[in-house]
Amino acid sequence: MKNKITRREFLKTSSGGAAVTVAASSTLLLSSCGKSSDEAKPMAKDESKPMAKAAARVVIVGGGFGGATCAKYIKKFDSSIDVTIVERDASFVTCPFSNLVLGGLKKIEDITHSYDNLKNKHGINVVQDEVTGLDADKQMVKTKSGKDLAYDRVVFSPGIDFMWDKVDGLSEADAEMTPHAWKAGPQTLLLKKQLEAMPDGGKFIIVAPPNPFRCPPGPYERAAMVAHYFKQNKPKSKILILDAKDKFSKMPLFTKGWETLYPGVIEWVAATKGGIVTQVDAKNKTVYNEAGEAIKGDVVNYIPHQTSGAIARAAGLADATGWCPVNQKTFESTLVKNAHVIGDSSVSSPLPKSGYAASSEGKMCAAAVVSAIHNMEMPDPSYSNTCYSLIGPEYGISVAAVYRYKDGKIGKVKGAGGVSPKDGDSAFRNAEAVYAHGWYNSITGEMFG
Repeated sequence: MKNKITRREFLKTSSGGAAVTVAASSTLLLSSCGKSSDEAKPMAKDESKPMAKAAARVVIVGGGFGGATCAKYIKKFDSSIDVTIVERDASFVTCPFSNLVLGGLKKIEDITHSYDNLKNKHGINVVQDEVTGLDADKQMVKTKSGKDLAYDRVVFSPGIDFMWDKVDGLSEADAEMTPHAWKAGPQTLLLKKQLEAMPDGGKFIIVAPPNPFRCPPGPYERAAMVAHYFKQNKPKSKILILDAKDKFSKMPLFTKGWETLYPGVIEWVAATKGGIVTQVDAKNKTVYNEAGEAIKGDVVNYIPHQTSGAIARAAGLADATGWCPVNQKTFESTLVKNAHVIGDSSVSSPLPKSGYAASSEGKMCAAAVVSAIHNMEMPDPSYSNTCYSLIGPEYGISVAAVYRYKDGKIGKVKGAGGVSPKDGDSAFRNAEAVYAHGWYNSITGEMFG
């Protein structure tokens, strides 16, 4: 009879977010697949029993919320699997809480995380390199350094990339003048430097992208955090949000928070009211809307249209939409065999493109990968997402949801999750702000040990 992970064992490791822990001796170790301890050991050359099968190899492209979590959980499920993360950067700077760096509540060091524990405590190979291609037939990952990595399964978690050709006059090089800061790190510091240099009484323009994009509440939390910075340092300055949408995530909560803490500071312009930007003059810090109106700022934070990570598209994992279709149960690509795509690049709606969702997908994908390696049936997965946003140091809001795979697709669980009550008092908002910091510490602690 085919071996199965019991539902109880599976849900124990996957259901609840950052506090979940799993013993390294998971039920998915080779011994759970019906092999005796002798069969799992290499035999001497002159013995009649065959040599043990070589360890399965999993290569993970990208060491962010999805990739790091997936790597760690594969090793938890089966410590004998050889897991390699290929990551271009030496450390990981989180997009969550990067807006707090702009607001002066955090330093960039506070959101920068090392891969040392993944290497030293969990036995994961972390290779600082850039993946340049995929040979799906030979099952080889190609890297910039020229070293090819063989795999039995490969997981792509490359995040997002930008579509610079969606507005006139803009190129990738212009991000040095109109920083997007949508990949945390140097761009975050560049935008912060521009905010610090602008005059009191100046205008900060945020151009918010159309759906789908990474972190749906991100531009609106950014407006709040910049408003907090202005309140402390440049009280005459204003913020203008030009939006390609007519509504946004947690909109009633954000607008109430803005009005409460920063009355008259933040102006939001909907798509149908002139918010769609069609041209950017980065050198002169000027944007143009569909009506041809020129809108000049002292600092312009242009967040481009988004698509799947460049390597996902180069590897043939994306379809005509620019995103990567996947089996909704296993997150295996529907276009490339033995390859999985998790996180922002995958087509997994209604799951949002968020760090927490990517982490949840990473756990489920780890179970799918180990199940496939051991020819086991994977139980139907469930997912969760929790997103906290800070409007002020003591003013937090949140949204949460639970998702379940059923009948070939992912759907929301009715009655689970929800958003913060709009009429929450100051004590409630303060508690949510405290929870936000706890959420961040828990999820990054789980990722990086």
